[in-house]
Amino acid sequence: MVAAAAAERVVAELREQCATPAARLDGVAAAMEEEMRAGLEHEGGSKIKMIISYVDNLPNGSEEGLFYALDLGGTNFRVLRVQLGGKDIKPESREVSIPPHLMSGNAAELFGFIASALAKFVADEGRSNGVLNGRQRELGFTFSFPVRQSSITSGTLIKWTKAFSIDDAVGEDVVAELQTAMEKQGVDMRVSALINDTVGTLAAGSYYDEDVVIGVILGTGSNAAYVEKANAIPKLEGELPKSGNMVINTEWGNFSSSCLPITEYDQALDEESLNPREQIFEKLISGMYLGDIVRRVLLKIASQSSIFGDINRTKLKTHFILRTPDISAMHHDETPDLRVVAEKLEENLKITGTSLETRKVVVEICDIVTSRSARLAAAGIVGIIRKIGRGTAGNKEKTVIAIDGGLFKHYGKFRQSLESALVELLGEEASKSVGIKLANDGSGLGAALIAAAHSQYIN
Repeated sequence: MVAAAAAERVVAELREQCATPAARLDGVAAAMEEEMRAGLEHEGGSKIKMIISYVDNLPNGSEEGLFYALDLGGTNFRVLRVQLGGKDIKPESREVSIPPHLMSGNAAELFGFIASALAKFVADEGRSNGVLNGRQRELGFTFSFPVRQSSITSGTLIKWTKAFSIDDAVGEDVVAELQTAMEKQGVDMRVSALINDTVGTLAAGSYYDEDVVIGVILGTGSNAAYVEKANAIPKLEGELPKSGNMVINTEWGNFSSSCLPITEYDQALDEESLNPREQIFEKLISGMYLGDIVRRVLLKIASQSSIFGDINRTKLKTHFILRTPDISAMHHDETPDLRVVAEKLEENLKITGTSLETRKVVVEICDIVTSRSARLAAAGIVGIIRKIGRGTAGNKEKTVIAIDGGLFKHYGKFRQSLESALVELLGEEASKSVGIKLANDGSGLGAALIAAAHSQYIN
């Protein structure tokens, strides 16, 4: 009984610290909106970068022709070919692994390897590598590393992330590097758009539904992009685009505010991370971190009670050993004896022989951590909706949010919690004009679609 009481005390404290009542979420949404405005005012004006994407036209389903995409964001990259001419499109794609030595070599070798794979992909069409029906091939390039963009077709690399470390590429225009490499491979192709995966998600959603004005990624990481009025961006220099619009990549993962419900577990995770005091919002809501937050709570319970029995805590002390798919499986366990929870505890943490009551405690922890994540994501979305003057009872304009990422796609209780929080924050009436839809493969398909929307043959 004493052991159970100690565990209950830890869970009760967690529930209180993670609480996200509507008033708190309203504060988060207001703080998000305020940071967005500051970031649009001038560079460095906000914790969130509010990057100008130079995408001023989103695809609308009228685009026609054959377009390509290159999606580079990790140890694999993808090349895609998309034939447009109607809403029913079936991209052909090929995934290629990057040899480890090229990830820390030089820029010419990496981009040469990518261009070589692209040349093979084009050659497999059975057509020449030259023009296509009198047109030069056009490509959308999704480059999911920090870049400073100066136009739709140029961007200099700020720094590498993930497993990449190619010094001579930093400060260089990644489009120019790719263009040079393609020319050496004899691929006559023009990069029509440089984007990141969140802008691609927005584009993929927009192609099928013109009411999509926000794109969100809720997966391993998290970010959002949206359509802003060009005249509401003080830091936008030069002539305003004819469309009057501009897609903004918020980089909301770096958002932080005193409104956020931060626990001792979040603080410890942040301090021990590779980027302490950065990406605070992402560390609260994204799939990379949820499993580890749950692990940290379980470790505290194991140190203060004996509900897990006499266990070796080595696994429980191992960072990121518990992943979000594991907590999703436990959270969704509907077996009478919570068998899946037992299996996951044994498989990942070497915790065996747990009682049903103990397994229920684990499910409750998964629920608390995930609900907080989903509700905070909803507050972030509401901040964007309010920034663009939508989602009020008097505004009947349809607002659709396209969302991609495994957390939203595969974690049902996360999705339900996010959707209910949106209704709670917007109100029953206003929420009727706001919808959410899954946008699959924004990072690949979206790049080809933006290339089409910005084609030299259309504009």
